[in-house]
Amino acid sequence: MQKYVDNNLVSCLSAVILKGTDVIDFRTWGYMDIESKRPMIDDAIFRMYSNTKIVTSAAAMILYDEGAFDLDDPVEKYIPQFKDLKVLKKGSKDMGDTVPLETPPTIRHLFTHSAGFAYGLFMTNPVDQAFVDQRMMGLESTLTEMIDKLAKLPLLFQPGERWQYSISIDILARLVEIWSGKSFIEFLKERIFDPLEMVDTDFYVPEANHHRITSNYSPIDLRNPMTPGLKPCPDIMIGSILEPKNFHSGGGGLVSTMSDYTTFIQMIINGGQWNGQRIISSESVELMHTNQLREGIKVKLPTWDMPNTVFGLGFAIKNSPAEGEPDSAIGEYHWGGMAGTHSWISPKAGISALLFTQRAYGFWHPFSHEHKRLVYKIAG
Repeated sequence: MQKYVDNNLVSCLSAVILKGTDVIDFRTWGYMDIESKRPMIDDAIFRMYSNTKIVTSAAAMILYDEGAFDLDDPVEKYIPQFKDLKVLKKGSKDMGDTVPLETPPTIRHLFTHSAGFAYGLFMTNPVDQAFVDQRMMGLESTLTEMIDKLAKLPLLFQPGERWQYSISIDILARLVEIWSGKSFIEFLKERIFDPLEMVDTDFYVPEANHHRITSNYSPIDLRNPMTPGLKPCPDIMIGSILEPKNFHSGGGGLVSTMSDYTTFIQMIINGGQWNGQRIISSESVELMHTNQLREGIKVKLPTWDMPNTVFGLGFAIKNSPAEGEPDSAIGEYHWGGMAGTHSWISPKAGISALLFTQRAYGFWHPFSHEHKRLVYKIAG
């Protein structure tokens, strides 16, 4: 991993390897920031981006265990604003060119990014542009206001038809509020962060800990991201992490540390229980990494295809090993964030790992895949 720092492809890396639930290796490389070359610290704070989605999915599964909803409940049962959703006509560039909804999106569709919602990231359709124009996830907004805006826009496809990375986990965060009667952050703290002693995980970093925040960078050439060279990168979508904000994004807003997120992953590996605290039932954890998509649906992003991958209630699941990986990688479940915070669990191999950096914006990070191959080779 040191070569990625030496070649100025990343500013830092922090990694944990687990065998079962035991941490067998923890180390860091690089710098808190390139400018000062302050060495990386063990308790550095990272922008988690889409690793937040797994936490949100776990929060929803806590309420599933308590009978708050059924997976095939229509979302409109809890969010009445979604009763009149329309679907953008296939191939249309006119947002007013819609067809009727054939089947309402369900809670299962939200978990699996198959509900038909857009995200405002890929700009491949007029709805993405509307997300940007209307500041769908504006920091001055709330999850409730986000829902009101979403209800006026069409879906990209009929629910259940395909996989489309989307705002659906932010919708799930709003549902956590509705089902629990608490704000999203209150629920996370009471039911996940406090019981697991995840003391540094939140939607912002208190001033006393600002010195522990890793600097965020992007490649100097986004078209060829493996070109050596980095430049400072603003915190798009999540906004400043230096102070509290109104919008608590269930899809990408959390900050955390390697220690905190390792504890969360240990809880998942251990079937929903850790340090004497039962967070989720073992049956619900099993559902989280069991395919929930109908047969034939491909999991792919506009910028990256994930071959032989299916999707559970929060995790992507591999049906075949990637290049250079053993057969024990089959069944591995994982997800990551676009600034380079990746975590994965391999039940067959009995190993798991986390590799964090701050290098936006990408959904495929070569250093993560090389690290994974090495972990399988050495620890598997």
